[in-house]
Amino acid sequence: MPTYIAFGNWTDQGARAIRESPRRLDTAKRQLEEMGGRFAGFWMTMGEHDMVLIYETPDDAVAARFTLALGSLGSVRTRTMKAFPEAAYREIMASLG
Repeated sequence: MPTYIAFGNWTDQGARAIRESPRRLDTAKRQLEEMGGRFAGFWMTMGEHDMVLIYETPDDAVAARFTLALGSLGSVRTRTMKAFPEAAYREIMASLG
């Protein structure tokens, strides 16, 4: 399954209800599972971003739907990148000729 890395930041709304964050994370995990994906990892971070999520979905459309659903809740904003595992990286590099 394709892998995605998302950097998240709490919005003002999310920060005001910060104690609800673990419940919101559990809800997001269930939502992603219902879409056929899964969380591979979650970290609260310090610095430019408040959290890092790594997750897998069946395809890019599911990843987009999950990202939009997460953002529509109003508690977190994300910046998402598609990640290529080492085997795919090597295949891409080899295809360059």
